[in-house]
Amino acid sequence: MEFCVSEDQAALRAGIAEFCEGRLPLSTLLELCQAPLDRALWSEIAELGVFSLRIPEAKGGLGLGMAEGVLVFAELGSRLVPGPLVWSSLVASLLPGVEAGTHVVTGLDRIRASSDPILVEHLDGSDILVVLEAGGVRTIATSDLKATPIETPLDPLTPLHLVDSLPTGEKIGDGVMSRKLRAEGALLTAALQLGIAEATLQHASEYALKREQFNRPIGSFQAIKHFLADMLTRREQASGGGGGAPPPPRAGGGGLPAAATADGRGVDEPERAVAVAKLIAGEAAHKNARQCIQIYGGMGYVWEVVPHLYLKRELVLESVFGTMDECADLVAELLASRAAP
Repeated sequence: MEFCVSEDQAALRAGIAEFCEGRLPLSTLLELCQAPLDRALWSEIAELGVFSLRIPEAKGGLGLGMAEGVLVFAELGSRLVPGPLVWSSLVASLLPGVEAGTHVVTGLDRIRASSDPILVEHLDGSDILVVLEAGGVRTIATSDLKATPIETPLDPLTPLHLVDSLPTGEKIGDGVMSRKLRAEGALLTAALQLGIAEATLQHASEYALKREQFNRPIGSFQAIKHFLADMLTRREQASGGGGGAPPPPRAGGGGLPAAATADGRGVDEPERAVAVAKLIAGEAAHKNARQCIQIYGGMGYVWEVVPHLYLKRELVLESVFGTMDECADLVAELLASRAAP
């Protein structure tokens, strides 16, 4: 299969990049830490078609596929755009007002039973909580939740609330829909992680060219070249998503092969393709973010410089829709079942 990005897809991603550069430059991110969920900005993101992207044209959407979705989310990830982007995108076709940005949806993935505390992202400013469970999908009005804010969340642009308990809410889908939404959420999250892998590579490369030691750019030192080469390799692997030939630079989107499979155009097993994409994109984002901080040296740990924000966001994304360990275990199980007589 051919996984190169078409002209229309490239233009779509370029449009998102232009919007982010003008409306949310990296220099302003720290200003948002006190209130990351800006409803005015959210409405503008909705006007771009981010949430209506995969809604059929007959229902007022753009009628595009997951391939376009992951390209858009890769760009949003590279710009660290805050907010429950994935959750709102997942249920935009199910809940009125979400596609237009008038309602903001956050969510919880509770398909796998867990005794962990109930932590909800972006509760302030959200209208609806979507809960994915093994038995189905339900919605809860956020105004019905009793929650305590976490004073110092890991990612300052991803505020958290500790919820005492979950009301019954309203069931809107069965277990099949719940698993489908979880798989789509994993793929869109992988796209955000790919964006982080790309952005940290770009930041590290630019810094290595302008930072000097011994009257030479540090990018001329062999050790730094090796770091950057490793980062590029990981980014390319994440773009390929564990299958097919890697696309040209910046052509990926959390694994175009996995996106093609999700759109019904691939040859791989969908569950495996998504798990591999999330696994490889997560590893690329995590290692590239850490490597970027190392190339920046002491400046990488300074609050006013952005590399630390990428690492913190990656650690948050790693914890949703399946960790790297969970994805690796799932791939192993699927391969073992295929090999069994």
